[in-house]
Amino acid sequence: DYMNYAFRLTKGKDLRKEIEKYVKDNKIESGVIKSAVGCVSEVYIRLAGGKDYYHKVGEHEIVSVTGTLSRNDCHIHISFADKYGNVVGGHLKEGCIVSSTAEICLESFKEYTFDRILDENTGYEELVIINKGKLRI
Repeated sequence: DYMNYAFRLTKGKDLRKEIEKYVKDNKIESGVIKSAVGCVSEVYIRLAGGKDYYHKVGEHEIVSVTGTLSRNDCHIHISFADKYGNVVGGHLKEGCIVSSTAEICLESFKEYTFDRILDENTGYEELVIINKGKLRI
């Protein structure tokens, strides 16, 4: 069993903050991003390896996005293309500011709860999936 959600962000909104707010406001326990279309005037992402960040002011199109969603954390990866078609991608951070619009579609799963627990092997809080009270990793 699942539910679908759709909303639109307008100019000046922080893409990550607004997705997290929507997830919390709608009490989404577990979900995924199905689609995001739009553009930003500022890009801020963490790059692969988890140590370096990319920040650029200027118009960029959202060309790809994926992520897992829960009320206590949203893990989102995203790619942007600049006016020359150059693409950069990574972990979405606060600071990606919507330029004109961002159209967001989400899906939630009623049978699961997503949580995050520190994994000593990775050093990150990793996804834990709870299915009707049964722990699944």
